[in-house]
Amino acid sequence: MTIKLVIGLQNPGSAYEHTRHNAGGWFVTALAQRNSASFKLDKKMQAELADLTLDGHKSSLALPITFMNHSGQPARAITQFYRILPEEILVVHDELDIPTGRIKLKTGGGHGGHNGLRDITSQLGTSEFHRLRIGIGHPGHKDLVHQYVLNKPSVSDRQLIYDAIDRGITVMSLVLSGDIARAMNQLNA
Repeated sequence: MTIKLVIGLQNPGSAYEHTRHNAGGWFVTALAQRNSASFKLDKKMQAELADLTLDGHKSSLALPITFMNHSGQPARAITQFYRILPEEILVVHDELDIPTGRIKLKTGGGHGGHNGLRDITSQLGTSEFHRLRIGIGHPGHKDLVHQYVLNKPSVSDRQLIYDAIDRGITVMSLVLSGDIARAMNQLNA
């Protein structure tokens, strides 16, 4: 099944723009830029939306304008309006449990404490969507997580995250065409 919607999780506003928690938004923005797709604000959908065509596969890109904890609202609005099934969605997000600079693809699973994923799962009524998980590393203790994800990464960590984004973009043609297994083999190796 092809991917019809790619959602990059982020918090809105310049205060959060360069924080680790916005890595999903960085990915979707980079994907759009490299393929000359431009975003338009759609207040009804609570997101900035762009049309992407990659190797003949059409997909919508979405950057929610809600805060991370409410990412499910735009996800639900877009999927209902465009009649997109959960298995046709790729959610791109930051991942604490993956070392900085790694990127992994997976289907389904829990939210692992990620509030954006938690809300999407709740709003869609299922966790059976695809995830592209961008490693941001872990601060070492759960009490430090909130501050860590809402801070800017170091210059070297930011470069590692951008390198991971580049690797993720190289498999997007496979992902959008529905060849998730092959994309996983290339990325997760």
